[in-house]
Parts: sequence; structure tokens; C-alpha cells
Amino acid sequence: MSHEAHENPEPETPHLDFEGTTPYEDYVKADVLTHLQHTLSDDPGEMVFLVTTQVMELWFTVIVHEWETAARALRSDDVPVAVDALKRSVRELEALNASWRPLGQLTPAQFNSYRAALGEGSGFQSAMYRRMEFLLGEKSASMLVPHRGAPRVHAELEKALHEPSLYDEVLRLLARRGHAIPDVVLARDVSRRYEPSPEVEAVWTAVYSGPESDELARLGEALTDVAELVWRWRNDHLVATRRAMGAKAGTGGSAGVAWLEKRAQKNVFPELWTARSHV
Repeated sequence: MSHEAHENPEPETPHLDFEGTTPYEDYVKADVLTHLQHTLSDDPGEMVFLVTTQVMELWFTVIVHEWETAARALRSDDVPVAVDALKRSVRELEALNASWRPLGQLTPAQFNSYRAALGEGSGFQSAMYRRMEFLLGEKSASMLVPHRGAPRVHAELEKALHEPSLYDEVLRLLARRGHAIPDVVLARDVSRRYEPSPEVEAVWTAVYSGPESDELARLGEALTDVAELVWRWRNDHLVATRRAMGAKAGTGGSAGVAWLEKRAQKNVFPELWTARSHV
């Protein structure tokens, strides 16, 4: 082989000829994903609203996967695997929150141009988002009602409602590690919304008063990262909604901005925040 051939090797040609669809299509199902967009108005802005909402649903799906992975790991006392899953979910939450950027500067006129296409559709009807909320301890049996017409979805939500949340698994782990989590917390009805406990706050105060390298302290910080980004998600949702529609009633009959403001004031994993005042 000549020296020139070594200097200028021919570029390799990728395999282009397949008997059926490409292996990429077989794995990603891109053709399915890119043909799920059926706009209901003539406004060109509806497409970005629809696609962004669909992208949010995909992020909800992977975040639920990560938090369920973390919950299983905690049940097995495998804190490193749980922390790894939580850290991945932090990056995914950052990507999810960035989904507000295409919608964050909608004017009322722009949103009104295709708002009627939503009918009674509203984000609070998202089953996968509801599973996220349930994993965070934000349980509510009434939120199953909109899904009675979809048996599979309803069954999945009902199962999630009656399973321990991610935070329940954290508190059970703390108890197994010798921390004084009250029996009333450990034996609570997990299908109901989690309420803060001063005893749990005291446990987190003790954890954070110890070395930062402690495994439980690292778990606490991973949970706090998640909680912060959930709070930012809620606030970004509030700001985008306020900008697009002001104080009008939301689609689906919700109170719109008023309802979102109430949600934005709440922290998940509450004792992780309040314990910091006592360290």
C-alpha cells in the first residue's frame, strides 16, 4: 500500500441497504413519534405547543422510571443505586424544565389563537405526571377520577396510589438505620398525602449535623436537588400560564393561575428544608 493511501484513506461508507426499516427506526420508533402530531387549528403556533407537551410526557415517563428505580433500591437498602437514579433524574428534570422555554413567552393573543383546540384538556389530566406526584407523596384518590374511561391507565394509577411513595421508602430506610422515625409515620395510610412531622425533621437535623460524607446525608442532598427542581417546574408553569392567560380560569375547569400559585408554595420532602434551620 502506498504512502499516499495511508495519508488519504477513503472514508468508510455506512451500511445503507436494509431489507426492512432501519435498525434506528426499529429501536427509536421515530416514524411513530413524528406522526403523532395532529393539530386542531390553523394556527402555526399550535404545533410547538403540541410537540412541547408531548416531549414533557416523555420526560415524565423517564423520571417516573428513575424514581421507581430509586424506591426499589431503597427497599433493598442499596443507597448508592438510589442516589445514582436520583442524580440522573436531576438532569432529566433540568431538561423537562427547559421545555417551558418554547412556551414561556406566549402572549394572550398567541395562546388564544389555538386555545379552543384544547377543549377541556388540561395538564392536570396527565396520568404520567400524576404518577410523578404520587411518587413525591402528593397523593389524592380524586385524581384517579378523570381516568375511569381508560382502564389500563386507571389501574396503573390506582396501584401507584396505594404503594409507598419515594419519600416513604426513604423514611423506612432511616428507621432501619436506627433513626427515630415515629410509628405513626411508618404505619400511615400511604394512599393519603404526606404531612410533615417534627420528629422526621429532628431526624434530618441529626443526619445533617453529622459528616457530609455520610451516605444518608448524600441521599438527603440528592432528594433536595430533586425537590428544588420540582419547585422550579411548578414556578415556571405558573409564570408561563400567568403570561399566556393572566388570571382567567384554566382549561379543564381548573382555577388556572390561582391553583398553580397554591401548588408553587408547597415543597416536597418538606423536612429536608425545615431541618436546615436547626443544623
